[in-house]
Amino acid sequence: MIKKALLGLAVVAIAGAGIAVAQQSGIKRTPLQKLDFPEGYNTVTAIAEVPAGGAAGRHTHPGAETGYVLDGELELVIDGQPPKKIKAGESYQVPPGAVHDAKAGDKAFKVLGVYVVKAGEPLAKPAP
Repeated sequence: MIKKALLGLAVVAIAGAGIAVAQQSGIKRTPLQKLDFPEGYNTVTAIAEVPAGGAAGRHTHPGAETGYVLDGELELVIDGQPPKKIKAGESYQVPPGAVHDAKAGDKAFKVLGVYVVKAGEPLAKPAP
């Protein structure tokens, strides 16, 4: 119980810094860089690692997301589109505001994500 509370506090602290993306226990996110560019936007670069059987959780961004799979394979689920399998060495894009999730199969995956989001807004918001 204490671990869950500490994890919750850590997620809130990261979200307050504008770096958090929708989280699920066991996901490791490593912020790499944040630029106040272009005007009125922030460009955030981060690495996300999702364990086997894990998922990022349904969420949205107030801007565009693009990514490159460094290791493993994921299933990208964007509402209104068929699920897509993305393998190491491939890239993906998520339109601004689209509800989406990234799910690992029987192996973990690691992605380099770049987010261009409206300044002053959280990097991500959970979606129902």
